Amino acid sequence: MAVDKVTATDATLELMESLKKRHGELMFHQSGGCCDGSAPMCFAADEFKVGDSDVLLGEISGAPFYISKDQYEYWKHTQLIIDVVDGRGGMFSLEGPEGKRFLTRSRIFTEDEREELKKEASIV
Repeated sequence: MAVDKVTATDATLELMESLKKRHGELMFHQSGGCCDGSAPMCFAADEFKVGDSDVLLGEISGAPFYISKDQYEYWKHTQLIIDVVDGRGGMFSLEGPEGKRFLTRSRIFTEDEREELKKEASIV
């Protein structure tokens, strides 16, 4: 049983497909900073450089999802669920002109999921 550290709602997947048609391959970054940095930001795959301070959580609809190491330490016990709502998003995130914004929701991993994640980490 593989445990996804990041997932997305159907609404998010639909918006991502629309954005892919216009911008090509996508990627996400969740920095955990203030203002725009506190929301998941969606970029064209080649427009954002990740570094040593970023952790790859997984993929949603083929798009890699990164989070800053510091923020990961706060959220490592939760599954991130990327949703989309009406409103103004980050000014650099691709969904902004759509009148939508990506939003991170979360849920705490179950005991079974935490055990599986420990197993997966020991294999790596």
